[in-house]
Parts: sequence; C-alpha cells; structure tokens
Amino acid sequence: MVGRMEVLHDSREMPVRLTEERLAHILGHPEMSEMESAIAETLQYPETVIQSRSDEQARLYYRLYPETEVGEKFVCVVVKAREGDAFVLTAYLTDKLKLGEMIWSVEPS
Repeated sequence: MVGRMEVLHDSREMPVRLTEERLAHILGHPEMSEMESAIAETLQYPETVIQSRSDEQARLYYRLYPETEVGEKFVCVVVKAREGDAFVLTAYLTDKLKLGEMIWSVEPS
C-alpha cells in the first residue's frame, strides 16, 4: 500500500510532492518535530533558493525563523526537481546557507 502524499507548491507554483515517509523522517528529528507548517511555508515563501553544488537536480529553499526549538535558524527544504516531477528529499534547520548558484532571493527591506 502506498503511503499518504501531500502536494505542496513552491513560490513559482511548481507542484512538489511530500510523501508520508519523507515527512515522518523529517519530523523524527527532535528539532523539526513542530516544524511541519514551516516546510510548506518555506517552499511557498522562500527568502533564498540555491542550486545545489552536489546535485544539479536539487534546489535548497531557505527561510529564516527567529524562534525554533534551537533558537534563530534557517529552515532548509531540499527539493529534487526533474522533468515533470519534484519532491522533497529532506528539510532541516541550519545556521547558514550552503554555497551554490543563487536561483532566487528576496530583496532585503
């Protein structure tokens, strides 16, 4: 039996699959246990999107959250985007953005 799957959309309205298995993996990390809504929010309203240096099909969506279980951190949602299909690989909290080609960024206010 196939598990539940949610389809989210990124800031450019690209559909992004999030499977039950991936969500369970992400939320299994204690610091991410209360961050399910932040995954969708980060995809829909990223502050920065970076092309991965290690995987040409992976994009890293970042959004800063001032209050997480472990203080001020970026949520990073890693999306594998292939022709006609995109899905969440993982999501995690981090202090800084990874190096790579910037695809998109919000202008600082």
